[in-house]
Amino acid sequence: MTDTALPRAVVSLSGGMDSVVCAALASRDFETYAVHFSYGQRTENRELLAAQDAVRILGIRELLHLKLDVFRRIGGSALTDKSIPVPNAPAHESDIGTDIPVTYVPFRNAHFLSAAVSWAEVLGAKTVFIGAVEQDSSGYPDCRPAYYDAFNQLIREGTKEGDIQVVTPLIHLKKHEIVRLGVELGAPFHVSWSCYSGETEACGVCESCVLRLRAFREAGAVDPILYATP
Repeated sequence: MTDTALPRAVVSLSGGMDSVVCAALASRDFETYAVHFSYGQRTENRELLAAQDAVRILGIRELLHLKLDVFRRIGGSALTDKSIPVPNAPAHESDIGTDIPVTYVPFRNAHFLSAAVSWAEVLGAKTVFIGAVEQDSSGYPDCRPAYYDAFNQLIREGTKEGDIQVVTPLIHLKKHEIVRLGVELGAPFHVSWSCYSGETEACGVCESCVLRLRAFREAGAVDPILYATP
């Protein structure tokens, strides 16, 4: 089967660890188009670079870069409001995810998915990938399976044909399982970026960095990016 015969898919590509694995999965079986969002997050420029590099390495057909100003203007999240500091991860890793942290961006994924589904409808793509993870995560409410079940019902009711589906292939995996899958797929971890605050070196102490480091450690792999804190 040639590339032109593959069905099309859209992937929401942040440039983070989970999203590059998700993009690697999508590009294996689909003619893939990636959408990346700059929404006023602290590491906006670094995340865009990660997404651009991942697109190039994975052979993704096109990257649609969209800028959203709504989250910066609304505030309420440490990722988009610089008056709210990014906290260090809890001292005990088992405490991560017990409460929704201040890095939660209110209802963010609904905005991302809406744009991705709109583009999928134009492209004739029937599948939208997003690297949402429920386990080993910060406990964001828009990363739960029920959220995507509800969103797929919205798509069925609100699109022309009603046959586009959002898929979350990583949602039930633990982070170390995602690392192992990424290694198997050849996902470009070396260009990915997960840190909430650093842009030249990952801080190593925010929840995202701690979860990522633990995942590589438990997978028996070496995280290829640079950290300010060993």
